[in-house]
Amino acid sequence: MRYAVVIEKAGGNYSAYVPDLPGCVATAATIDEVEAEIREAIRFHVDGLRTDGVIVPAPTSLAEYVEA
Repeated sequence: MRYAVVIEKAGGNYSAYVPDLPGCVATAATIDEVEAEIREAIRFHVDGLRTDGVIVPAPTSLAEYVEA
């Protein structure tokens, strides 16, 4: 599955979250590191949902840059 991820600058580091997976978050010092961390967080989160017998939400969120 392919989920949209939001990465934000947060003080001295970066944070990431997945709108379609509430509670699935990661932080790291760099963008590359937070991307790796959120990939692992998504896998862990989805595995946990499956283990608990919870339906894994389908990806529905989209992200796009818009010129203003």
